[in-house]
Amino acid sequence: VQHLSYEETAAVIGALGFDGVEAPVRPKGQVEPERVEEDLPKFIAALKAKGLEMTILTSGINEVSEEQRTEAVLRTAAAQGVKRFRMLYYKYDLTKPIRPQLDEFRPRLRDLVALCKEIGIKPIYQNHSGRDYFGAPVWDLAEVMSEFDPKDAGVAFDIGHATIEGSKCWPLHWALIRDHIDTVYIKEPQWGADQKPKVCPLGEGGVDKGFYETLKKSGFAGPVSLHVEYFDHNDKSAAPAALEAIKSDFAKLKGYLGVA
Repeated sequence: VQHLSYEETAAVIGALGFDGVEAPVRPKGQVEPERVEEDLPKFIAALKAKGLEMTILTSGINEVSEEQRTEAVLRTAAAQGVKRFRMLYYKYDLTKPIRPQLDEFRPRLRDLVALCKEIGIKPIYQNHSGRDYFGAPVWDLAEVMSEFDPKDAGVAFDIGHATIEGSKCWPLHWALIRDHIDTVYIKEPQWGADQKPKVCPLGEGGVDKGFYETLKKSGFAGPVSLHVEYFDHNDKSAAPAALEAIKSDFAKLKGYLGVA
């Protein structure tokens, strides 16, 4: 729905029965960082008019910097009542030893968390699959996050990416990072003939249904964000099919979680 106006986005998401949105406020997103002071309040006003919230702001921020407009984006968001934002990833240089690079990420995250505590907004970091993503194997993310209070910095646990990285060891990933999990991301991967994972409709891929039982029994009470990534959301011609897919996956998800 990224191609829709703020008012259209709010109307569509509200009609589907969601409580809020995860909105891209980053380069080429629904809100450009250069226009955040002007456009973000308009977006949030449109959401509020339909009884919705901006539950998660998806950012291009992973440090305190002028280039990323860190303070402008986060201060504007916090002033509008946004409680959390998803960070931009850190990436490893695979030509160098891995553990010393954790010590390069730590001060960037410390400075960001300190600013966020002052502003009143929480950074969350998603575990993303890939050969050079910090957080892909989860142990590294757990190690770096261990120095922060879960109230101040959290994790967006993505069961789809956890499945890609380790389809049988997702319970270990979950347990390792559980104390810092702020948000849960739902998507489902499947593997084609080329052995490359692609996101597919819920129930048609490799996510262990036991995950949903684990989630229910865990007492987790944070946001659950549904990612329907098997359509080009910038393609207006795909909008009707994409909206039907969102509706279908949302119904399946509610069934898995046992909610009305």
